[in-house]
Formats: sequence, structure tokens, C-alpha cells
Amino acid sequence: QVQMAESGGGSVQAGGSLRLSCAATGYTFSSYDMGWFRQALGKEREFVAWVSWNGRNTNYADSVKGRFTISKDNAKNTVYLQMNSLTPDDTAVYYCARSKINSSWRKSRNEGYDYWGQGTQVTVSS
Repeated sequence: QVQMAESGGGSVQAGGSLRLSCAATGYTFSSYDMGWFRQALGKEREFVAWVSWNGRNTNYADSVKGRFTISKDNAKNTVYLQMNSLTPDDTAVYYCARSKINSSWRKSRNEGYDYWGQGTQVTVSS
């Protein structure tokens, strides 16, 4: 069955960096776009970043543009999120997700994804 497992979360001071990984199994990873979302305590889950099936195209939320980088390694069945210049506002549980087929037009919306990881906590202190 389809499974995704995030790792790399933790606690960091403002201005620091973290690299999240999401290892996927149970499907042809190279055929699917992937996304990262996050959910802060008491808030709705929000889009962070998207990468196309071949890794050539990316898209970011305005709040992370220029600080976060999403990448996809089809040989390792893994998608990454490099997060730099972190601020306390980035504190959240981060989720990776598999995009539905032909759903790049709704890449920033939860309904554009069909499988989700369990999430990894990122805490940024000031």
C-alpha cells in the first residue's frame, strides 16, 4: 500500500535551517507530483511547496519563497524540503503528500492530494 514517512523535524533557533525528508513506498514514485504542507497549532493546514513528477518544476507559498527549497530524488523515492532562515512563524507539523493524477492545477489545495504522511514537528524558537 502507499506509505509516506517524514523525517528531519526538530527544534531550531530562529535563523537556523532544517532539511525534511519524505520517503515514499507502495507506488511508482517517479510518476507523481509531490507536495509539502504544514499545520500550526490551532490553524488550518496550509500549502508550503510542490514539485513536479520529474523534479523540474516547483511552486511555493509566498511565505516561504526564497527560504525553502523542494526537491525530488526519483532514484531514492524521496522528496525533500530544505528550510533556511527559519522564523517562529514556521513552527508547525509538516506533512508530505502525493498529488492526485493531473492535479497540478490545484497543487496548493488539500483536495489535490490523495495520500499523506504522518507529519514531523518543526519548532523554531526566537
